[in-house]
Amino acid sequence: MGNSKTYNALFLCTGNSARSILAEVILNRLGEGRFRSFSAGSHPRGEVHPGALALLREHGQDTSGLRSKSWDEFARPGAPLMEFVFTVCDNAAGEVCPVWPGQPVTAHWGVEDPAGVVDLGEQRRAFLRVYQVLERRIELLTLLKVDSLDRLSLRRHLQEIGKSGPRR
Repeated sequence: MGNSKTYNALFLCTGNSARSILAEVILNRLGEGRFRSFSAGSHPRGEVHPGALALLREHGQDTSGLRSKSWDEFARPGAPLMEFVFTVCDNAAGEVCPVWPGQPVTAHWGVEDPAGVVDLGEQRRAFLRVYQVLERRIELLTLLKVDSLDRLSLRRHLQEIGKSGPRR
């Protein structure tokens, strides 16, 4: 057990209030110590969306330490070194990201923005859909034999995972 590496993963979105927060919490739960997850935004909203918090609490997740923060925090000296960086919204994928120290493997796992849905009943369903898609992708990530794959294979696997939907 002593040689098992913990991989740091960063989920990026524009606002860091919904999708990236959900992904952070899901990977910390499913990664069971193999992965340590973080999230950030290019233009953080400064608060976690109430719909994201409600959904996480319904799934029995602790939401106390969650906050909306800038991706600059993770590009600074002394920040945790990332092995993986995922964009979960199309805006962040098109933005010029900071240069991440250590050359992490990157992938785009775009999902719809549930915070953009106006009708509250529909918004709740949108949050649930996004949660289920992210949970499935993250589950597939945790099943990868990360340490035995070369960079190119790993990137290809992560891009494939990014196309998967919720478990049927």
